[in-house]
Amino acid sequence: METKKEVKILIWIIAIFGVAFFLPIDSVRFNTAITATLDLAKWYAREHVVLCLLPAFFIAGVISVFVSQGAVLRYFGANAKKWLAYTVAAVSGTILAVCSCTILPLFSSIHKRGAGLGPAITFLYSGPAINILAIILTARILGFEMGLARTIGAIVFSILIGLMMSFIYRKEEKKKKKEQMNITPPPEKRPMWQTSFHFFTLVLILVFANWGSPAADDTSSLWYYLWHFKWYITGAFSLFLAYSLIYILKIKWQWVLLSAIAIIASAVLSTVFIENAKLSPLVPMIVGIAALSFITLKDKRDDENKEWTISSWGFAKQILPLLAVGVVTAGFLLGSTHDGQTIAGVIPNEWIQWLVGGNSIFSNFFASLVGAFMYFATLTEVPILQGLITSGMGKGPALALLLAGPSLSLPNMLVIRGVLGTQKTIIYVALVVVMATVSGLIYGEMF
Repeated sequence: METKKEVKILIWIIAIFGVAFFLPIDSVRFNTAITATLDLAKWYAREHVVLCLLPAFFIAGVISVFVSQGAVLRYFGANAKKWLAYTVAAVSGTILAVCSCTILPLFSSIHKRGAGLGPAITFLYSGPAINILAIILTARILGFEMGLARTIGAIVFSILIGLMMSFIYRKEEKKKKKEQMNITPPPEKRPMWQTSFHFFTLVLILVFANWGSPAADDTSSLWYYLWHFKWYITGAFSLFLAYSLIYILKIKWQWVLLSAIAIIASAVLSTVFIENAKLSPLVPMIVGIAALSFITLKDKRDDENKEWTISSWGFAKQILPLLAVGVVTAGFLLGSTHDGQTIAGVIPNEWIQWLVGGNSIFSNFFASLVGAFMYFATLTEVPILQGLITSGMGKGPALALLLAGPSLSLPNMLVIRGVLGTQKTIIYVALVVVMATVSGLIYGEMF
């Protein structure tokens, strides 16, 4: 036993030495890939973690703690009416303007609460795929046909993939169904409308805090005005959150008032001392999350309030490390593309553009596969595809990437594996890639 341990140590030493010895630091592509990795990690931390993921963890905490098991089982459980479970799960993306990573804590929480595998998978796919903002942007920039195809494809995909996963694991689901028939959920602690009010207030804060900017020449549409006033709208929903904390969660109003003062002060100071307009909103968001964590952890009136933050922290511990590994790997291999700039990874972008021209089975499959592993923040897939189409990408592969990319990414897969296991994750990813490939082929032949 001791000998095996020493051999393992020796192998690790040799492996690390070998990597260091042959490190291609003179290679321009290698150094560019390192830059892309750091750039993507920095952008992800600035643009995505604070405004997207941290609020999403608290929303997942609401589902985990405040949404009763009975409610989850009623709408998503193995014994729920299929048409209701899949319909609710499939249209969730019209409410949640989230990406493939932000959906993860929400998916994890409903899965742990007892949701059936099929509806849970439908929810997992539909959350990022049926994002109403992304579909509108797709129709405006890539054409009405592409926007319509994306909408139909995403809705049909989410339901079919959920049904297929449920069928493949039907024995497991049958067993879960029997177990859930014997569950007698405890009575609701508070009326459902109060929990819904609290939940959707947090969802709307998440949506408007991440409302994407309109096109450069758009200065009059509803999209522009919502974006232009998005922080005022977010602030208004924060007042609803304060109401919810005081009157629904019964937290002392003095604590909520002090938290609000701290958030407002941090917002004012950040606009004065931070010149970068993109970074200044992060300060009040961080202060707000810190204040919310403090007042819920210190609350002695209701243990559920403390449990809410502890549960949110549990999701953060589970998901953030895996996302970090995924972002770093994706940046190194595929590069960093955001805000109109592209830094190549180890795999040249030219190869990708060359491989996804035309409308062959291979080009559609390759677009689906690359899209599945790349990370797309909400709405960024549209300008990226616009550039690829301009460079010669076929319309079929473009749709294939649209259907596979936003709902999957390497970071996303790593977290799903932690929730569902390796086998289910591989089957889920394979279903998405195959269906995206077939859809791309059909669309490419039609248009």
